[in-house]
Amino acid sequence: MLGPRIATAIALLLLLGLVLGSGSQLAFVLTLAVFFGAACWESLKLFKVRYPLPLAVVFAVILLLILNNQTNVNPVTLSALCVLIWTLRFVPALKYGLPDVHGARGRLFTLVYMLALLGCFIAIAALFARSAIFMISAMAIVWVADIGAYFVGRAFGKRKLAPHISPGKSWEGAIGGWATVLLLAGLTSQIPAFASTFAAQLLLHYGWMLWVLLMSLLVAASIVGDLFESLMKRRAGVKDSSRLLPGHGGVLDRIDALIPVMPLAVLLGASLGL
Repeated sequence: MLGPRIATAIALLLLLGLVLGSGSQLAFVLTLAVFFGAACWESLKLFKVRYPLPLAVVFAVILLLILNNQTNVNPVTLSALCVLIWTLRFVPALKYGLPDVHGARGRLFTLVYMLALLGCFIAIAALFARSAIFMISAMAIVWVADIGAYFVGRAFGKRKLAPHISPGKSWEGAIGGWATVLLLAGLTSQIPAFASTFAAQLLLHYGWMLWVLLMSLLVAASIVGDLFESLMKRRAGVKDSSRLLPGHGGVLDRIDALIPVMPLAVLLGASLGL
């Protein structure tokens, strides 16, 4: 599995480089819509919704309309709503579980999740509107936390973080991911070439003490996103959200931690006047 995993990762990085390197807003929007549609299709399948593919296409079109300014959706307002959804509904679900996919509560929960997923992609576009570096550096917080948690967890992980949801995750791994983010983000924020990155701008605006708290909040949100998708897959009885990405599972498996973090990043960016 290592070969396909590496090949897929390289392909995704090349695609990202080509889209961002082209400087084309159209290429970026279309790529975002494709990945959003794929994530919607996977989510709807996990929620046992009938006709997931046509519905995913509809959601992708909605995203395109929003990104082409055909609606009055405000990214900051939507991001604030998404943060409330995660705080008041999705985080408690990690303790109390998800409603049955059938029935009114299950359908309502599905709609709320799809709104949160839409909010994540709108937030990514809003961060990109500031600059590609600003967007990538915000997303990198999640990636660094995930990598740090993986290696520290494998080396030292003993105490399970959420054994009933994801037995492979440990408190040691979570702390290792958090420490890795603080270390790398703190170091790069001192380098002039990285002055325009998300972490550096937060540090410049808030100072070290509040910066550590905000970065910790972002890392915690990424862990919540990861655990929540694991809960969704456990209820659906599947290991991966799909097989679209060889060696990696599905698109949702790759972006789960970004879903709560990106709206939060938009709110923090708005506090900077960005």
